[in-house]
Amino acid sequence: MKFSYFLLLSLSVLLITPIHGQEDDFDLEDLDEMIEDAEEDQDDASPPVTDVNPKVVYKPPTATGNVYLAETFDDEATFKKKWIVSEAKKDDADEDIAKYDGKWALEESIEKEIDGDIGLVLKSKARLHAISTKLNKPYKFDGSPLIVQYEVRFQDGQECGGAYVKLLTDNKQLDLKTYNDKMPYTIMFGPDKCGNDHKLHFIFRHKNPKTGEFEEKHAKKPTVSLDKFFTDKKTHLFTLSLFPDNTWEIFVDQELVNSGSLLEDMEPAVNPPEEIVDPDDKKPEDWDDKEKIPDPDAVKPEDWDESEPEMIEDIDAVKPDGWLDDEEPLIADPDAEKPSDWDDEMDGEWEAPMIDNPLCASAPGCGEWTTPQIKNPLYKGKWYAPKIDNPNYKGKWKPRMIKNPNYFEDEEPYKMTPFSALGLELWTISNNLLFDNFLIIDDKSVADKWAAESWKIKQDQEFRRESNAAQSVWDAIKSTVNEKPWILAVICIVVILPLVLLIAYCCSSGEKKPADIAERKKTDEATPDVDYDEDDASGDAPSKESPKPAKGKKKGKGALDAEPEEEAVAEEEEEEEVEEVPEETTRKSPRKRKPRKE
Repeated sequence: MKFSYFLLLSLSVLLITPIHGQEDDFDLEDLDEMIEDAEEDQDDASPPVTDVNPKVVYKPPTATGNVYLAETFDDEATFKKKWIVSEAKKDDADEDIAKYDGKWALEESIEKEIDGDIGLVLKSKARLHAISTKLNKPYKFDGSPLIVQYEVRFQDGQECGGAYVKLLTDNKQLDLKTYNDKMPYTIMFGPDKCGNDHKLHFIFRHKNPKTGEFEEKHAKKPTVSLDKFFTDKKTHLFTLSLFPDNTWEIFVDQELVNSGSLLEDMEPAVNPPEEIVDPDDKKPEDWDDKEKIPDPDAVKPEDWDESEPEMIEDIDAVKPDGWLDDEEPLIADPDAEKPSDWDDEMDGEWEAPMIDNPLCASAPGCGEWTTPQIKNPLYKGKWYAPKIDNPNYKGKWKPRMIKNPNYFEDEEPYKMTPFSALGLELWTISNNLLFDNFLIIDDKSVADKWAAESWKIKQDQEFRRESNAAQSVWDAIKSTVNEKPWILAVICIVVILPLVLLIAYCCSSGEKKPADIAERKKTDEATPDVDYDEDDASGDAPSKESPKPAKGKKKGKGALDAEPEEEAVAEEEEEEEVEEVPEETTRKSPRKRKPRKE
């Protein structure tokens, strides 16, 4: 313990020394003023924070090869010619929200990490939005891969709404001004969220080769978490790759998040089952599918009385003394008043609310007393014959299976309906959704190069912006401490030292154990002797009032040297005895003192 306090004292001296060297008249009461000075000097701290994230000048990406769509939104005039805002209405919506009147704009991102980089921004909250553009040429599934790629940034996060694209089915009468949710599409792809339900859609409309009808096929859900894509307010790259062998892959930020086969990983399945249940098959009337039946030979016992009730009145029950028969458990609140705006014609006759009767609080009960119910020991209930195996049991009946008249086998669902336009048909609560760098192509390597020239640069700039924000704060703190090192000592004294003292106090305080008392009996320090009988040698603590030593045998040096083990044993026994003796049994000195003269 002495060492602990010495250590604390040394620490205090070391912490106070730099303060004394800097300013002899330092007072802890000036701490607030010093902190304010440090904050004022933060902007002027030396050396100044260097801008490690200089503005990057925008350079549009380039795509080569068989490009169906490459849109960067750099030219507003071209955008107005190519992109068509829908003038349609949604059929199954209320009139006041049925129109696609959501606003679109070409803008830089809110953070503007790259100068001159423009994107398509959805500007309206809780509105229907629809905008679309035609491809350079229709895409036909003729054996080439399909790569669909674009960027989305939820600049204000996302509460509920989508950011997916639709690849609109090719049609000679395709009019993008009438684009709404009923316009046929071939593929729908992209993120969608509402509440805690996060989705990454990949849906394609498959044509039944027998009936010619279309049915939506949904990809299985990805196993990775999608939360951060909607909440981190960063630019994310969504890529769909579809291959002629019927396989597909979905990437987010160039990392694979989902993959599968059109033949195996879509719901409902592309190909129907070969056999189906015969809808005309019916269970025969004589089909017995009861596995157990009542034993027909069983007879109810003669002493079985079904007339006895399950519950009867307790004949031994007695109404408790003090029961208030004339008091109701609930009474009208006497302090309640009819509200001033209460209208008897509209609201009916006003009645005061009911409250617990205060007289019943101290009584065993109020109101009419009734005899409590107990279980009837004679009750047996209705008799039922025991169950036995049914000798006529034929098993569970199932309708027969027949060949599916609508069965077909499409081994190449990759060969979907051609599409010739890309559209955004969205409803969202949040606004400021930024779309950029749409690309539809048949070469994944070109798409990767496109991403390296666009999205990757944005990602790096967004990461550096966050890093710089944290670094600038840290640099300001370091600079302030370098100019005024005594601030560090002040922090140590004000924060660390009280914490250390508190820990030391908690560790040192506590109830003293008998082992500690026994340990003190072994000390080499001089203590006053006391007279006590040999019977008291079991470990009773001597009284401080006894000035004379106790009489006893003295052992010689030879005896002490010859019995070291006996002394050790005696000391251990003495410790055990000390632990067993309660404090109240401590003996007083047998010596009688004379009374003092007043």
